[in-house]
Amino acid sequence: MTDRNANGPVDLGWLRSFLAVYRTGSVTTAARLVGLSQPTVTTQIKALEDRLGRALFQRLPRGMAPTPPAHDLAARLAGPMDELEAVAGNGPAERPAPEPPVHLGGPADAVAALVLPALAPLIERGVRLHVTTGLADELLTALRAGTCDLVVSAVRPRGRTLLARPLMDEEFVLVAAPGRAARLDLDRLTAHGPSALDGVPLVSYAEDLPILRRYWRHVFGVRLNAKPAVVVPDLRAVVAAVAAGAGVSVLPRYLCAAHLDAGTLVTLLDPDDPPINTAFLVERAGAPDRPHIALVRDVLVEAARSW
Repeated sequence: MTDRNANGPVDLGWLRSFLAVYRTGSVTTAARLVGLSQPTVTTQIKALEDRLGRALFQRLPRGMAPTPPAHDLAARLAGPMDELEAVAGNGPAERPAPEPPVHLGGPADAVAALVLPALAPLIERGVRLHVTTGLADELLTALRAGTCDLVVSAVRPRGRTLLARPLMDEEFVLVAAPGRAARLDLDRLTAHGPSALDGVPLVSYAEDLPILRRYWRHVFGVRLNAKPAVVVPDLRAVVAAVAAGAGVSVLPRYLCAAHLDAGTLVTLLDPDDPPINTAFLVERAGAPDRPHIALVRDVLVEAARSW
């Protein structure tokens, strides 16, 4: 990274404020750390960005997400600035700057059911998490842009800028509430396939029935041509609707396991070769391996062994 210096040396106060914002992810918290007002720190960050000719942070509704140039600058700046602060008497020896939050992305259902319960113990160890939920393509774009540190993705990214490791295999199951299942001819479903479900309401998280269409193609070997009766863009809500008797759906087993154990959902079919989808833990190639990012990554990889 080449810094512009046409207007003279960069003010050390700007760099100190930058490092505080980088580490805390918040202008408000950084201002308290450096003993300045929030508007002053905001002005300093803007002046530094103007001087360097690049954006250092993405302004989010809550907090500041560092860009790749910010990671580069922080890696070069942290050691010398910490030593300078220590000499001045108010550096890490007396008041360690907190690690910046780990920006984690993933699908809302997996984050709620698996990821956050696994990471909850890390909060007692000082780890801070900023979690974004959404579709895989959107989250991978954010990862490339430097606004996420780690992403749990159902899509394996292409190219060399992102590194993906298999995290877990999720099995998909065809389910309904017991009352709904009792009205179906399950023997006919096993023997003759999806014609036994003609006219049965389908519940999906998207209008084009992506999970159901995959199940129909993989298990029955036919194309699903139907319109959903219920569309709700959250698989946890799909589970709730199906358990309440709204219709039939295909869901990840981990997400409905408690309902299956309790008997509030039942599987309609147990194929020898159910559809499987692999989820990946993705990070940027060459990104600084900050301690808390490494800790979150290691905990997720270990926890996923039992998912």
